[in-house]
Amino acid sequence: MDKKVKRYYQLKQSHKEIEQELAELRSEIMNHCAEQDVSDLEVGSYRVKIVHQVRKEYDDNKLYQALPDPEVWRMLSKPDSSKVASLIKLNVISEDSIRDTFSLKNITLLQVDKK
Repeated sequence: MDKKVKRYYQLKQSHKEIEQELAELRSEIMNHCAEQDVSDLEVGSYRVKIVHQVRKEYDDNKLYQALPDPEVWRMLSKPDSSKVASLIKLNVISEDSIRDTFSLKNITLLQVDKK
């Protein structure tokens, strides 16, 4: 068991280092693309793509007040965009009833693929 705990700790440390290096590299690549004013780039045998998305972030209190039935709130348990979208699609709630319960957040994703 000692070896497993030790290995787990080592892997967690490596994971932290890898996450930090990934964040640094992501930032450098994003900055380079911004400086070049490109969202698609080929570098050697790799293709870099910048993807912009808009995501909804729900306000718990506003959403709770907008939902007429406490049972619906329990179905959500925690506001999750995919759960809310499913309830709208199933006509359990209307999009109009939750119109003021979220804010839009712009997200930029970095994709690097090998050609």
